[in-house]
Amino acid sequence: MNERQRDYFRAKLLAWKDEILRESKLTLQTLQEENVNHPDLADRASSETDRAIELRARDRQRKLISKIDAALQRIEDNTYGYCEETGEPISLKRLEARPIATLSVEAQERHEKREKVYRDE
Repeated sequence: MNERQRDYFRAKLLAWKDEILRESKLTLQTLQEENVNHPDLADRASSETDRAIELRARDRQRKLISKIDAALQRIEDNTYGYCEETGEPISLKRLEARPIATLSVEAQERHEKREKVYRDE
């Protein structure tokens, strides 16, 4: 991977991280402002369900930020874009679709097949 490509993916990852952090701040503001005790039981249940879904989504995004940080570290180490399993380059098409990818398409497919076999047992 050349320097121009690394710069492109670094910018893409940083923009993605910034977007996630911005959305998280908005969620926190919304949750703080919505701290209303609904007198109607159905409204309260609906509000709690919405809040739980939002918090789960934010937790997934928190985990995604750590994956983005790991990808940024791999860019700095010049290991970004190489499959962790085989050492082969990950296609630019895959990295464009999934910039945090650590496995090539073939290695990911093998991993998912092994996972499915163990899950079925």
